[in-house]
Parts: sequence; structure tokens; C-alpha cells
Amino acid sequence: MAEIPAPHPGPDQVLLDIRACGLNFADLLMQKGTYQENPALPATLGMEVSGVINALGESVDGLAIGDRVAVFCGHGGLADQGVFDVARTIRLPDGMSFEQGAAFQIAYGTAHMALDHCARLQPGETLLVTGAAGGTGLAAVEIGALMGARVIAQARGADKLAVAGAAGAAHLIDGSDDLRARLLDLGGADVVYDTVGGEVFRAAFRATNPGGRILPIGFASGDVPQIPANHLLVKNLTVIGFYIGGYMKFRPEAVVKTLKTLMEWCLLGRLHPHIGHSLPLDRVAEGMELLRTRKATGKVVITI
Repeated sequence: MAEIPAPHPGPDQVLLDIRACGLNFADLLMQKGTYQENPALPATLGMEVSGVINALGESVDGLAIGDRVAVFCGHGGLADQGVFDVARTIRLPDGMSFEQGAAFQIAYGTAHMALDHCARLQPGETLLVTGAAGGTGLAAVEIGALMGARVIAQARGADKLAVAGAAGAAHLIDGSDDLRARLLDLGGADVVYDTVGGEVFRAAFRATNPGGRILPIGFASGDVPQIPANHLLVKNLTVIGFYIGGYMKFRPEAVVKTLKTLMEWCLLGRLHPHIGHSLPLDRVAEGMELLRTRKATGKVVITI
């Protein structure tokens, strides 16, 4: 923990009094310098925040001091204040808490864009979600079910599987089971949303139906699998890379549109962000450890 000078907003930026920050597995990778985009050091971690606007930079329209907003910032969230680009800022509805605003952006934004925009998941198709009790996996279970898919959730342990079942999974597979065999018994998968990588990805790959789509979302196992191109050819499979942070660079308006849609769904009661742990700023290390040891369900949120 350190005291640093208070930031000042530049053109097209806002100064935010941060109230909550969602933790993500990517924060762990940034700590090690192994994420695909690492901020220059010294850096403040924290990829998604919510709070109250304290000051406006030049050329900012449509927002005012005192507005409650959420920001998909990429880093800088684990602090009392932060300066963020207005293009990454969306107004927080009155019915949504700061904790919810900080918890849903990356998990639900990733799940919705990956399943809808990229994989074109259709009603009646079978969706496999691995690591289904984590933040991003649990969001994919909920959104997949909402889109009319038959959702199969894979997670380790009865408690995590119960959380996935409550989110809408029709079938549950324990992480200790033979994933390929269980999945084939259930008719295979049309779409795979994989947050784990390694052997889990390889087993799911072998049980994907012809014409299926596979989304490698993350590699919580630490093992980045190699994909045999000849198998893609024979089974007419499509592997779709999706990284929401990349979209924030070349199509930020698509991400903002998705987040606004998801906020509306939350207010309508169609989505229910699951916050497994809410911790104060001086317990960030404990929150990171929950992610590292994969003991968290849903999101870990830091309150500030």
C-alpha cells in the first residue's frame, strides 16, 4: 500500500472516487508479468471499477460530477481515486450497487460477447462451460441458459457445482470425472466455453460435435493447449479467439453496447451477479489468493 499524488483528469477523461473494484485472474498474471497486456511499472492493478465522478476533463459531455458510473479500465482500480477515459465509462443504474457494478463488467461482458457475437450460440444447442463456478464461467452458464442453450457445467467439488446449477446449468460434471466420457454420454457439445485450458480443453475438444465452436477464454490451469489443425478439418470445428480487452482497443463501442444491455438485464432481474467475497482494500492479497487457489465462486470484489 502506498500514498501517491492525486491524479488529475485530462481531455476526455474523468476523475473517479472509486467505491469498488472487481478482481480477475488476469490481475494474477499481471503480477507475474505474463498477461498479454502488462502496464508499465510501477502500476496499480484492478481492471474494473465503479464509483462517483469527482471531476471532469475537457470535452467531456453527457456526464456530471456526482454521477455513479462503472469503468472497464484495464488497470488502476485498486485505489481511492483513478483517472479513466470517458469512452470506457458507463452510467450505473440507480438499482445497481457499486459492488455489482464492479463485478459484472468483465465476466458478463466476456460471456455475452463470446457466446452471442462470436460463437452465435443458438437456442437448443448444447453449451459446455468449464471452470463454471468462477467469475467468467458462472456468467457464461447464466447467459447461456438465458439464450436458450442446454448448459453443461464442469467444476471441481459439490459446492461449486451447486452454484453452477443454481445459475441455470442443466447438467453438472465434477472436475474429477472423465470429462470426455461424460460429455459424450450427454450427446457432446455444440459450443465449448473453456476457462481452464490444459487437459480440460483437450478432453472437451475431443467431445465437441461436428460443426462445433470452441472458445478458449482462459488458461487457469497454466497449460496453454496446442490445437491439432487436422482435427479441425475432419470435424469442421471452429476455434474462436476472444479477448474483451482487445475489443476495447479496436471496437470499444461494441463493448459499451454489450455492457449497457447487460445492465438492463440485471435491472429486469434476468441476471444475478454472484459475488462470492467482498473484502476491504487492505485485504487485496487475500482476495488474490482466493483466485490463485481457485477457491472463489463468482466474483471477488474489493470495496474502497
